[in-house]
Formats: sequence, C-alpha cells, structure tokens
Amino acid sequence: AVRNLSAGEARELLHANPGIFLLDVRTPGEYQQSRLAGARLIPIDQVTSRLAEIPLERPVLVYCAVGSRSSQVAEFLSRQGAGEVYNLFGGIWGWRLRGLPVLTGGP
Repeated sequence: AVRNLSAGEARELLHANPGIFLLDVRTPGEYQQSRLAGARLIPIDQVTSRLAEIPLERPVLVYCAVGSRSSQVAEFLSRQGAGEVYNLFGGIWGWRLRGLPVLTGGP
C-alpha cells in the first residue's frame, strides 16, 4: 500500500530513516533545476526498464513536480512487491512552498 506524505511528514521520515531510497521520477531537465538531496533520478518512462535499480526491500519515497507522476510510480512499485512506499503529496513544489531545502543546478 502507498502512503501519501505531506512535505513536513516526508522531511520527518527522511530524518528518521536515513536508509530510505529517494526516487525522483521527473525529467532530467526538471532534476537539474531543483531536486531533493540524495535523490536518484529515474524518469517515469524508464521506471519499468530500470526497476532493478530500485531497492524494493528498502522504504522508497517517490516524488515528482506536484505528485501525480510519483503517485503512479508508487502504485506500480507497490504492485511489484515493495514493502514500504511513500508518495510526496504536492511534489517538490509543495516541498519548496514549505521553505524546505532543495539542491539546484548541475547533474
């Protein structure tokens, strides 16, 4: 089952669980503009072919711009057998609106 988390809840989860896999499913261009520290970029259209890169035995937090693409990917990962899957509700935009830190520029 997928759990939707607000930006505040997601931040608490990341602090409490450093082993979580943070998955960004946006485009490379979006990722270069801004991203969450420690995030791994696997664009939504590559998730199926790159599934082996996602450690389903670890908790996974998926995010995109506003939460729609990440919600689709989170549901997919849950169907693939991921135990703990979280969706960042509101995406990176909601995160930034809360004034939470993002990395910008560069690969």
